[in-house]
Amino acid sequence: MSDSNNIGRRSFLSSGASLVAAGASFMLLPKSYASSGGESDGQPMLVQGGHHTNEEMQQCIQLCRDCHAMCTQTIAHCLMLGGRHAAPEHIRLFLDCAQMCTTTVDYMLRESAFHDRICRLCADLCTQCGKDCEMLAGDDRMVKQCMEMCRKCAGSCERMASKVAA
Repeated sequence: MSDSNNIGRRSFLSSGASLVAAGASFMLLPKSYASSGGESDGQPMLVQGGHHTNEEMQQCIQLCRDCHAMCTQTIAHCLMLGGRHAAPEHIRLFLDCAQMCTTTVDYMLRESAFHDRICRLCADLCTQCGKDCEMLAGDDRMVKQCMEMCRKCAGSCERMASKVAA
């Protein structure tokens, strides 16, 4: 093959790969970008159409992120405390709650049609994790903070789940 054919083929393949990448990126943008121009008050629009306001969704996303971080940090703290704080079922609940919070954020960010169900499960896990923390907290400040964060996240996820169902 001649060098000009190789260059042409490379350019074509490179252009095709760029177009595919651009198309994939465009497909990942929330639907509201196409209709609203992409942003409102400098924040990405997430879910509209009467289900959630941008502020409610953003708040829930942030609370889920914060709850994930708090549960993850509290695991290390509880393992250092030892005893009943380090019980496998307690640590497993922290892990479940933290993972569910991350999963919930992902579902909300991509506007999944199933995010209301995921929010419901997240609310249930956060509620259970908060109850578990309450039983073990005593006067431990970090476990109490985790309990409060789990309760806040549970309430926000509950609102996200009930608004879609309504």
